[in-house]
Amino acid sequence: MFGYRVPAPDEAMLISGGRRGLGGAPFRVVTGHGKFVLPIFRKTRFLTLSMCESEVTETCVTRQGIALHVRAVIAFKVGNDHESIINAGQRFLSDQDQMSVLTGRIFAGHLRAIIGSMTVEEIVTERQKLAAEVLDTSKTEMAKIGLIVDSLQIQSIDDGDTGYIDAMSAPHKAAIQRQAQIAQAQATQASVEAEQVAARNQAEYARQTAVVKAEYSAEVDRAQARAAQAGPLAQAHAQQEVLDAQTELAQRQAKLRQQQLVAEIVKPAEAEAERIRVLAAADAQRMKIQAEAAASYDRVALDRMLIDQLPQIVKEAAGGLAGANVNVLNGADGLGEIAAGLVSQGLTILDSVRQNLNGQDSSDGRRPADSNGDGNGNGLLQLHARKDGKGDDGRVDVD
Repeated sequence: MFGYRVPAPDEAMLISGGRRGLGGAPFRVVTGHGKFVLPIFRKTRFLTLSMCESEVTETCVTRQGIALHVRAVIAFKVGNDHESIINAGQRFLSDQDQMSVLTGRIFAGHLRAIIGSMTVEEIVTERQKLAAEVLDTSKTEMAKIGLIVDSLQIQSIDDGDTGYIDAMSAPHKAAIQRQAQIAQAQATQASVEAEQVAARNQAEYARQTAVVKAEYSAEVDRAQARAAQAGPLAQAHAQQEVLDAQTELAQRQAKLRQQQLVAEIVKPAEAEAERIRVLAAADAQRMKIQAEAAASYDRVALDRMLIDQLPQIVKEAAGGLAGANVNVLNGADGLGEIAAGLVSQGLTILDSVRQNLNGQDSSDGRRPADSNGDGNGNGLLQLHARKDGKGDDGRVDVD
């Protein structure tokens, strides 16, 4: 915009004309922002705030009267506060290069004054102390012109052709040379000792290597001899181990085959025999029970049949007496005795038949023949009375 001015970040804008600045300064200071400036009525100038450098090369005489050529570099700039900017602007705004020239002259004067109060040894060994003293003495004077010093570096100190500094360093150089020679000698001695140690180590290594080789060769020879001697024995041992392994394998196979035969043949045969035995025992028990039942049934049937035929037997016996010449001596009592005898005779015959049947069933299992010998079991008892004789006791004889 026309009339609006903005300073750079490392610049201060000085506006003159119009009202005065801070502290009665002939201009106003603007930094960090822009300002509207009326053309013709106001005048704007810019003062640099960037870092500047000044180099000083000065011949200074020490307290000992020895001339030293000193070279130093000063880094400075205008202060950031308004007072420093106003002071620097009033002095260097028209020719800002004069700041470096004036700064060099100021530090040259202070450098000569401070070096004149020190010895060469102090200056050479305490350069930082020299720079600090120069900065302290020049700080107030530099502030008056609006400048601040960031650093002072003394780059070189030279005594020219006098040789004082070289003479001062000669003892140190000699000591250093002696130390260097001693170090070199020690290094040489250490090298020689190391070579000797290496030679001894190499000799020892060669000796040990020869011993090891000899021992190895002897061990190889002994091993070969043992191998040559142990060859047939090892082969025999190996064959014996093979035979033992084969024998063990055959025994295991035979045992396994035996177990297989037991499982496949013996066990099934034993199971089948046990089954047959159990079936036979069960069948025999069944037949025994059936035989006992049949025998019991037959005896009951026979007893029933005999009992049923007992009256017939008595009847037949009585019929046989019908045609016989029987004399009854004692009347009714004698006749009763005859009837009782017939019945008793029939019971005796019945018991005899039953015992015979039981005896034959126990011996050959065949039924006995009946009383008349025809084997039918249903024959009648035949009584033969004696017609021509009788006993003295008056009883009938029965055959």
